[in-house]
Amino acid sequence: MNVSVGVCAYNEAKNIGRSIGSVLTQELSVANLLEVIVISSGSTDGTDDIVRDIASKDGRVRLVRQEKREGKNSAVNEFMREAKGDVLVLVNADNIVGKGSLNALVAPFTDEKVGVAGGRPMPVNSRNSIVGFAVFMLWDMHHRLSLIYPKVGEMMAFRNMHVQIPTGMQSDEDLIRMDLERKGLRSVYVPEATVINKGPETVHDFMKQRTRVNIGERYMKKWYDFDIPTWDKSYLLGAVQGFIRDNWRDAWKMAIAIGLEGFARIYASIHARLDRGDKPVWNVVETTKQVEK
Repeated sequence: MNVSVGVCAYNEAKNIGRSIGSVLTQELSVANLLEVIVISSGSTDGTDDIVRDIASKDGRVRLVRQEKREGKNSAVNEFMREAKGDVLVLVNADNIVGKGSLNALVAPFTDEKVGVAGGRPMPVNSRNSIVGFAVFMLWDMHHRLSLIYPKVGEMMAFRNMHVQIPTGMQSDEDLIRMDLERKGLRSVYVPEATVINKGPETVHDFMKQRTRVNIGERYMKKWYDFDIPTWDKSYLLGAVQGFIRDNWRDAWKMAIAIGLEGFARIYASIHARLDRGDKPVWNVVETTKQVEK
């Protein structure tokens, strides 16, 4: 089984070297890391030069440049057209793949009925602040819910079935998942496959990120009648109960975090109901771009 890893980047000079390095140092026993393809979408900060330098030292790395920023879905489509692997993996340029995680993520594909696998995001934000706790709660809930019903996100692998996704919106991982599940394949969650990420550090950035994510998920329902697990009350209830049980000492932070997410969801629901449209390109959430291990 050959694996192609795609890294979509826009002005990621601070992070791209570390992200690619975390992939290249992975040890795989169930597959072969065939290639790492970096799709640089209109980068102007030296990202491309860093990738070229890495590629000159490791033939598995390849740069594909898009002259202008067209949105992540466009970059993902470019990766899927270029990739030659049996299984494709998407890694964010500002994330770090945990040791042994790539092998764990692709291992389920020995089962021919598996189409998609999702890993576990591990934020570096301190939970001592209100926003840091909100980020911690978000990804902890993601983990708890995924144990009930798989939800893919920051790092995902999927069988190469030459999928192409709409470019006039976001939600790349949900669009890929929808396509493969409707082809009869199933999705799995691999909590052992960890990816280190960074959430927003300010309320403004947290709301900006959560609002745009929720808008994308509402349009998945509106345009494709595809249900996102994080919007299913029955799944959420089980995840929330477990989180409250384990984190009751931070009840006041929890209440604020729930309020922020609730507002973002209400706003996104109204936005979609009024059909104000999804967007392929969003402003960068700057405080998520300084990942520290």
